[in-house]
Amino acid sequence: MQPLIELNEVTVSRSGSLILSKVSWQVMPGQRWVVIGPNGAGKTTLLSVLSSYIFPTSGSAEILGSKLGRVDTSELKTRIGIASSSSLDLIPGDEKVSDLILSSAYAVFGRWIEEYDLWDESRSSALLHAFGIKELANRTFQTLSEGERKRVMIARALMPDPELLLLDEPAAGLDLGGREDLLGRLGDFASDPASPVTVMVTHHLEEIPRGTTHILILKSGSVFAQGEIREVLTEQTLSALYQNQIRLEVRDGRYFALAR
Repeated sequence: MQPLIELNEVTVSRSGSLILSKVSWQVMPGQRWVVIGPNGAGKTTLLSVLSSYIFPTSGSAEILGSKLGRVDTSELKTRIGIASSSSLDLIPGDEKVSDLILSSAYAVFGRWIEEYDLWDESRSSALLHAFGIKELANRTFQTLSEGERKRVMIARALMPDPELLLLDEPAAGLDLGGREDLLGRLGDFASDPASPVTVMVTHHLEEIPRGTTHILILKSGSVFAQGEIREVLTEQTLSALYQNQIRLEVRDGRYFALAR
């Protein structure tokens, strides 16, 4: 079985500063990964490499069997779904939710002259239902709450049936109700064997959805720890990471951390 992601000593530097330093990592089919680490650990930069928006300064990155630097990234991007707050500014405020999701099949914003078949229409409808946004189909994006926007963007990322789904802090900025609703849906999504491999970045352990299988911990641009989440995510690891005594609780497949 071939890895879907294979990084070998990936280094990314900007203006003489190391953002990622010799990161080596593999992601296999069927896995659900979460990436955590302190501010400035390089988490968002790592997602930019995985989405093929930036290339390593040194080292090699192979994504979905294609080596960055030797592949047409425009084709590779169609196989990767990404939901990030950085893309919100690209969306016209008057875009209708149903069109926003459906048009992702062509990697565009807004319906124009594209032709959509029955499969496109049925998949769009299924995603609207799965993420609890069916009633929003005729609303414009600018009228949605933060939680509704997050769910719409994840549905849009899944519309092209990607092989890899990247989530950049999907629960950030949500109130308790919105967060728990979204995490519940992501947990259900993770339990579906037909769902794509997922890599999710978060700052908070309580935002790790049920069904997450593996964890990558970054610190100062380097790999601090990685592996199966039940083995790697421990009080000892967290205490060493944050240089503080951390108490970790696990309840119903969810993680919660407090300083002692």
